[in-house]
Amino acid sequence: MQLYYLRHAESTNNRLFRLTGAEVGRSCDPALTDLGRQQAERLALFLAGASAAPAPDGTDPQNRAGFGLTHLYCSLMERAVATGTVLAGRLGLPLRAWADWHEEGGVILADPVTGEVVGQPGHNRAWFAEHYPALDLPADLGAAGWWNNRPLEPAADRLARARRVLAELYARHGGTADRVGIVSHGGFINHLITALCGQAAPLPVGHLLNNCSITRIDFQADSRAEIIYQNRVDFLSAEQIT
Repeated sequence: MQLYYLRHAESTNNRLFRLTGAEVGRSCDPALTDLGRQQAERLALFLAGASAAPAPDGTDPQNRAGFGLTHLYCSLMERAVATGTVLAGRLGLPLRAWADWHEEGGVILADPVTGEVVGQPGHNRAWFAEHYPALDLPADLGAAGWWNNRPLEPAADRLARARRVLAELYARHGGTADRVGIVSHGGFINHLITALCGQAAPLPVGHLLNNCSITRIDFQADSRAEIIYQNRVDFLSAEQIT
């Protein structure tokens, strides 16, 4: 199995922080910016194409012969769904929602007066059916929003969630030749890599991901993981890198 961890395209929150460095005015579940939609289109074209033949020995560690994704998932945060929808349209793949790949913290917003972080509903089934009708939704998503006003996800729970998604990933695709793309988030990659390393606490190093970057992780037959590359954005122009 090959895992392609795809960070979502630029969101309105990303743009706000890039331009102002401020938190005031953030959305609990931001949409993509115009630049973000351009990034998603470029990523989709790159994933759908091929630039050269693989090496004579059959290895292709830089995907020069293409990506050949067989499955595509996204978190239920709008910026991931919107990015995944662009990719699915270009690649001709169904897009399946997988809630546990959400960004650390969850769908939360700080009260502008008290500063208290408050859990929000998140979008519900009817909203997704209206705005992203092709998205394959979890069976248990109903009228309540998918986050359902839960409080801020505790830091201690994030690594456990990363272990959970890895176990489910193995259950769905382990021991296969599947090439799985998952549109997720910049913060969650840190917990995922910590889980991959078998650590009980966060590693003392961060992992930067640009918007629409590609991180490839190959899983061998013995479940050993190998990071082939991380934060790949060579398909974006200099002006598109955020």
